[in-house]
Amino acid sequence: MNSYEDIKKWRQTNINTVSTNHVALNKFHDEVMKATISIAIEKVQNEWGNPPAPFAFFLMGSAGRFEQSLWSDQDHGIIFGGSQGCQSYFLRLGQEIVNGLEHVGYIRCDGNVMASNPLWCQSLTSWKQQVSNWLIDANWTSLRHISTFFDSRVLLGDRQMLERIKQHAFSTLSRQPSLYLRLVENVEFMKKGVGVFGQLLPELYGEHTGQIQFKKTTYFPYVNALRLLAIKEEIQGSSTLSRFHQIKGKHPSIYYYEQYFMKLLQFRLHFLKDVQSYSDVHLISVERLTKKEKKELKNLMKKGYELFSSTKKILENECSTW
Repeated sequence: MNSYEDIKKWRQTNINTVSTNHVALNKFHDEVMKATISIAIEKVQNEWGNPPAPFAFFLMGSAGRFEQSLWSDQDHGIIFGGSQGCQSYFLRLGQEIVNGLEHVGYIRCDGNVMASNPLWCQSLTSWKQQVSNWLIDANWTSLRHISTFFDSRVLLGDRQMLERIKQHAFSTLSRQPSLYLRLVENVEFMKKGVGVFGQLLPELYGEHTGQIQFKKTTYFPYVNALRLLAIKEEIQGSSTLSRFHQIKGKHPSIYYYEQYFMKLLQFRLHFLKDVQSYSDVHLISVERLTKKEKKELKNLMKKGYELFSSTKKILENECSTW
């Protein structure tokens, strides 16, 4: 494949063949993105010459967690060696990557969490300082950046660059245990999908009337809980499933919920396999659900709330004794 258009056609032709298998689908997304980034790198090299320093391109969000569904937006960044003076080159590369990924089918991140943004494209030294600043500030926005950053994995380049920044963050957090509780506060608000009488709570007004905000009501409690524990236990891995397995020995009561997260992933693939755009990928119409499916969805929601509540108690108990 020699162009973004070639990759776009390849993606459109083949993605439905893997749409019902979580691992196969995410491996396919990786292949599409790697092919796209390779062309972006070649384009920038032709214009600006070879990269002035070694670098790592990393994914965040659902891609960083290896949890993309059929449609996905862009969440990514760049770490480069050398001085911050190299930033202009890598920002140009980041912009070309954004353009390429958009062309093949990944819409731009609404929050601008992309390698074309100087905030997410920095030298290794500057990245460490930025992470320190986020933790020192500890306001809502900076802690949200920290949570976003920890759901990251390197797609192309030197993995150790990302590992060194995460380890730097772990060291800072271990000296200020109150920050773990601030991170809990940052994500503990959850949109309720089940009412006090056990009924599903779809949107009542607007363009999504009758639909459940699946991502906010069902998916986020699992993801946020396991990220918090991973940060506390200094786990580098970014996928929710890998985090479940790595905390299994110390927190078996939390690992219990892994089975429900697996069911959630399959539930999502089944009901969202026919959506035609990213704007619909996190919504499920209540009318489409059978009585049995409604019961399953409510159970997945309730287990997610239980999981987050248990995680919060663990962190409160462990961190309040420091």
